Amino acid sequence: MVARLAILLYAIVSYGIFTASFLYALGFVGNYVVPKSIDTSIDVGAAANPGEAIVVNLLLMSLFAVQHSVMARASFKRWLTQFVPAACERSTYVLLSSLILLLLFWQWRPIPAPVWQVHGIAAWLLIGVHWLGWLIAFASTHMIDHFDLFGLRQAFVALRGTEISGQSFKTPLLYKIVRHPLMLGFLLAFWATPEMTAGHLLFALANTAYILVALQFEERDLIAVFGATYLEYRRRVPMLVPRLFGRRRTEERPTPRHAGAPQ
Repeated sequence: MVARLAILLYAIVSYGIFTASFLYALGFVGNYVVPKSIDTSIDVGAAANPGEAIVVNLLLMSLFAVQHSVMARASFKRWLTQFVPAACERSTYVLLSSLILLLLFWQWRPIPAPVWQVHGIAAWLLIGVHWLGWLIAFASTHMIDHFDLFGLRQAFVALRGTEISGQSFKTPLLYKIVRHPLMLGFLLAFWATPEMTAGHLLFALANTAYILVALQFEERDLIAVFGATYLEYRRRVPMLVPRLFGRRRTEERPTPRHAGAPQ
């Protein structure tokens, strides 16, 4: 029981650090409230060399990308669970991802050179799309299993001493029109801004490239788990851009349940 409580405490702490990093990300990307954001620095007199800033920022984003992708693979999960309880595997993934994200926020070098700037109704529309993106990202985690995605469900199951049931295949709400609404939400949040700087553009471009590459690995894993069911789902539903116009062909059938949240 002591070990089970320790697993639960570990999961709660990991989730708490994730929550802090997510909330800081809102201010970081949007230049709201936080002392250091994507375009501002705590030391307002400091001006990073653009070349140095690009190298440091790319290294920070690469560190996050490598950790995020490698730890999401099934082979790494099998290796990790040789050293930590299986119920801690997801919490460990969440904890390290969150800590690296906080490191990125701390060490980020702003590059404030303007790329575009819009005003008036266009600016308000972009701000609205920006917050819509964050809302889609957050809501999509609850459309599947938010607490499983961030390791809490596994800890509570371990506390009860029962086995974790396998994921079912489902397509709730936004998953009916796009396969990866979580990533779609992030892309909207990253790109929709009335004041795009060189540093923000670097952040958006690098993360877009990472998302497009990472989703190829994610799709491969989902096909390995769900087989023909996921292939049929992939044939019918776009990856990131909803098919707003066009009709389903008559031969298409409703998709079984899908549990394919990007990792």
